[in-house]
Amino acid sequence: MEGTLHPPRSILIIDDNEGDVVLMKEVLKESRFHSRISVAKDGLEAMGALHNCGELQKGSLPDIIFLDLSLPKVDGYQVLREIRSDPALRPIPVIVFTGSNAPTDIRKAYDCGANCYIVKPIGLDILEHTLRSVEEFWLGVAQLPNGRNAR
Repeated sequence: MEGTLHPPRSILIIDDNEGDVVLMKEVLKESRFHSRISVAKDGLEAMGALHNCGELQKGSLPDIIFLDLSLPKVDGYQVLREIRSDPALRPIPVIVFTGSNAPTDIRKAYDCGANCYIVKPIGLDILEHTLRSVEEFWLGVAQLPNGRNAR
């Protein structure tokens, strides 16, 4: 019922770890928010998708992006810098969701324009709790640049 009250949300996951992507998609599909989930497996594919050259070409820009920093071809920092340098992409919330808890990586991600930095949790229960919390905040509480929120 909840999913019919609001237009579907668009979530882009940028991550090359297929296991992490499968788990994230499973958790996000069980959400109270009806979401279309797209995946990019490397930085080049992500930028192509965001510039309507890839998987997202049939829809609009994502409402939120989950970005891993360790990506092939173009790393997550460069993807983040490119997102923040493009006026059309700049307003999209980018949640860095990565394996590193190194202070230098955290600082660099925020310097590049991350809205949030989360170290990937270990274990399905903790992952589910973490993703639900992020989703509730960004899709349920925060006002998104496209004017959509849960209210």
